[in-house]
Amino acid sequence: MENLDHFLEIAHKLADSARPVIHQYYRTPVAVDVKADASPVTIADREVETAMRAILSEELPDHGILGEEHGRHNVDADCVWVLDPIDGTKSFIAGKPSFATLISLCHKGVPVLGIIDQAITDERWVGVMGRPSTMNSNEINARECETLDTATFFTTAPELFRTDASARAYKAVSEKCRQPMYGVDAYAYGLVALGFADTVVECGLQAYDFCALVPVVEGAGGVMTDWQGKPLTIFSDGAVVASGDARCHQNVLSTIRAATA
Repeated sequence: MENLDHFLEIAHKLADSARPVIHQYYRTPVAVDVKADASPVTIADREVETAMRAILSEELPDHGILGEEHGRHNVDADCVWVLDPIDGTKSFIAGKPSFATLISLCHKGVPVLGIIDQAITDERWVGVMGRPSTMNSNEINARECETLDTATFFTTAPELFRTDASARAYKAVSEKCRQPMYGVDAYAYGLVALGFADTVVECGLQAYDFCALVPVVEGAGGVMTDWQGKPLTIFSDGAVVASGDARCHQNVLSTIRAATA
């Protein structure tokens, strides 16, 4: 895909625009609304996405936008920006700096560029298709982990696994792993890319929850697919696995298949 350098510049502008809004509202008594899906939302979520959309409307008016807070615009375009202004709003509300701004560019549905930005800790992961991933401009690498019995496993919360089959899958993977961990949303995928975690298993996600993560994890040498092992796209069903080592990834997938058969 052409123009990735230009689009990366735009992605950095989007992340930069989010930071002052996040700093303004972080650890302040903001009002919390509850959306139709029972998830929380604040003025910070809405203002961050508004700021990012304004930049895209000016810089790339022909591109589509899919955002968590302000919906869809021209999503049939070849190039669609997928935005989650604050992934981990519950953490943001609680003053826990494990939330992140997620920015992705998808070309014909495939994530080709992704940013995970943590404004409070001043950490920015960048993934671009075909290039090494970076964190604060330094190249990063996932670590080796062949089997689940030595793996550090993350998921946001057991409550994600609401069906009997998905609950069995979560239980099977978590029981095989050396160290289950919880509660850091997209930040966990950044830890996989940095080589401090080994696998993340989640389900029920939306495109804005995972598209930005794919280029980051894969550019660090990891693997990220759906539960069937298929590449993730903007159209995927939201059941995802990310692993730093392809051997561990296959172990996770086989464990899920056995648990859900």
